[in-house]
Amino acid sequence: ATASIIMGVYSLTMPACKPAKATKGSSFIEMLGLNSFVLFKQPRMVVFFLFAMLLGAALQITNAFGQPFLNDFGTAYKGTFAVNHPSLLISLSQISETLFILTIPFFLKRFGIKKVMLMSMVAWALRFGLFGIGNPGDGLIFLISSMIVYGMAFDFFNISGSLFVEREADESIRASAQGLFMLMTNGLGAIMGGWAAGKVVDHFTTNNMGACSGIKDWPSIWFTFAAYAMVLTIIFPIVFKYKHDTGIPRKSNK
Repeated sequence: ATASIIMGVYSLTMPACKPAKATKGSSFIEMLGLNSFVLFKQPRMVVFFLFAMLLGAALQITNAFGQPFLNDFGTAYKGTFAVNHPSLLISLSQISETLFILTIPFFLKRFGIKKVMLMSMVAWALRFGLFGIGNPGDGLIFLISSMIVYGMAFDFFNISGSLFVEREADESIRASAQGLFMLMTNGLGAIMGGWAAGKVVDHFTTNNMGACSGIKDWPSIWFTFAAYAMVLTIIFPIVFKYKHDTGIPRKSNK
């Protein structure tokens, strides 16, 4: 609460940045920002937003079931670090996320958005797969590795994707295009991910007691999610047509 107050006061000291006024001839759709849907006329943007939704589902999976997964180790691994401090272990993901943000400029310039997004999908597969083989005992290193790789999984799509939208959208629709990106990831993607993930967890829960009260086969659950991420990883480079320009001029033959 104190940090929030400090940030709020600090924000008041920043330079004014007034919103662009709608022109006299602006339509109702333009004033609502719905004109960003014009991006769907571009095939590669259609593919991009589709995968934004599918990866948004992956984010919802880890948000919804990461903590319950660690809590289920309570009896078998009582007294271990992961059982006693599950929130602290999860917080490694946020630390990793913060650090990987710093690497985005380098990776985008060196590899381009397509390869960076592909790295994100591989990282999601590793995130889930490492959960599948990890445990608070001799498998703690796999749990920690999963937390570390989460930074790449999240940042290399969500942050890089936002920068990609910023570059591809016309200046007049950039703000609404960012809103559309958030709608696909944290809106439609989150809804789809929450529903589908719940079905998977229910399927691997015994005694027909529901996802919260039955005994869950967590390895099968996480390997299913990892397979989902790998399918996206295989399909994406085939359907997303984008050529990266490093901006480095080629040497002349003269």
